[in-house]
Amino acid sequence: QVQFVESGGGLVQPGESLRLSCAVSGIVFRLSKMGWYRSAPWNQRELVASITFNGNTNYADSVKGRFTISRDNAKKTLYLQMNTLNAEDTAVYYCNTLPEDTWGQGTQVTVSS
Repeated sequence: QVQFVESGGGLVQPGESLRLSCAVSGIVFRLSKMGWYRSAPWNQRELVASITFNGNTNYADSVKGRFTISRDNAKKTLYLQMNTLNAEDTAVYYCNTLPEDTWGQGTQVTVSS
């Protein structure tokens, strides 16, 4: 059974940073293309960053240059380093495969002064 457990969210001020983690089980993680998605009340869920099994990355224009996705295949963990956060980054963040499988609970990121 596939399981994604996201953590690391919180309340931060504009310009600050957060690092999200996602523990993955139930799939062959090292061979899976993975992504971070986010969902805000005013937006459909969107893919913000992805990483292939061999480390090639891709980012949404809105986060390019500020967010970095990475993976630790030995730990079966996906990361998202988020820098220079702004209010538009406020959302629930989820990790998942590409294409998506079942969804985890996500982790709330709130950027507010």
